[in-house]
Amino acid sequence: MPPELSPREASFLIERGGRDKRIIVFLSFGRYNDEREILRGPAMKAKKKQQGDSPMNELRAGLSVSGAFLLAALLGAAPPVRAQEDASRATPPPGKALVFVFRSERETVAALVPVFVNLARVGDLANGTFAVATVSPGRTFLRVGDQAVATYTLEVAANQSYFVRVEAVPGVRPVQTEVRIVSEVEGRRFLAQSRPVGAAPPAIAAPRVPPPAPVVAPRVPPPPAPVVAAPRVAPKPAPREIARFAEPGGDWNFALIAKGGAFKLANANQTVAGFASTYDTASKPAVGIEAEWRNRTGFALGGEVFYYKNDLVATGTGAISQQQVVAIMANGKYYLRAADWFYPFAGAGVGFADALYSGGLKGTQGGTAYQGLVGMEFRFGSVGLQVQYKYLAATTGTTSKEVKVGGSGVLAGVSIIF
Repeated sequence: MPPELSPREASFLIERGGRDKRIIVFLSFGRYNDEREILRGPAMKAKKKQQGDSPMNELRAGLSVSGAFLLAALLGAAPPVRAQEDASRATPPPGKALVFVFRSERETVAALVPVFVNLARVGDLANGTFAVATVSPGRTFLRVGDQAVATYTLEVAANQSYFVRVEAVPGVRPVQTEVRIVSEVEGRRFLAQSRPVGAAPPAIAAPRVPPPAPVVAPRVPPPPAPVVAAPRVAPKPAPREIARFAEPGGDWNFALIAKGGAFKLANANQTVAGFASTYDTASKPAVGIEAEWRNRTGFALGGEVFYYKNDLVATGTGAISQQQVVAIMANGKYYLRAADWFYPFAGAGVGFADALYSGGLKGTQGGTAYQGLVGMEFRFGSVGLQVQYKYLAATTGTTSKEVKVGGSGVLAGVSIIF
């Protein structure tokens, strides 16, 4: 009989899902004899051929088995796609709340905006970035910006997430921002397009080089991982807004202020009712009460009644008289929120002053009054302590018989916000 041919080894490298699988199939091609096996494999051994079978049929059977092994390797299942951990999909720890602050604007402003949550700096936001803070339930304070500061206060609940959008105003220096809260659906959508503060774009790994092999099948790249959209969550009502800019509460808050202190007349010697008179310039008492409506932007409008009393002596009569002045003023102020508890302010007012004389001199006369105010208020919740400097310019009487009843002083008082 003719000699048999040496077996040939066919090696196939199949890559599926990032793992290499090697199947080696040994085929013997040549003439068949009673003592040879058609097919050998690493996992199974072919049965010996039966007497009387055709050699060509045995060869076809061996090739069919080899093809089955190869097809099973090519159609192996790929490994499951893992979901990447993402800070934008974080959920609050038990008993806590998460506050996401992200920056998104159509026209990019090339500046970093610092963000503070409860006085702790959580990051400097560029356009398309976000920061997240874990807070306790209750009132949470946000401070956005450096020179031009915008503030926001939230009442947060346990096991909830809140989303605050920051947008820089283009063309304004120093940089000013607009801050508003958005729904969770809108917030999650923006976060999916943003990156955390300080995160660099993800690095691309070098392609994996397969080990050398006698015969390598063409490398088939794995299918791209599907983009997993954020879970659809039914929108929930936005939390109650406490404060946005300078003033806490709603758009307008009513405040009542009671004050008193030292006030001194600007003119000690004047002619009153035709008599040269000398004043005791120190007013006793000097008290006032104010009512004003404060807007959340920091502006306030209101009214004031200010009362002060001075003694005077008319030359030639020797009689001691009293001058009582009541000034009714309409005021405008601006409160600057330097801190949650500290509010410097400035203001001005216009109104009417009426002087009433008793003792040796009798009568009354009035005239126009103007005033300027500067001061500060220390707030503790809805109660504040206020200190102010007042300058009042007021002239009563007719043109030829004018009496200047204005002056200046320092007053302190208590404010209550309703």
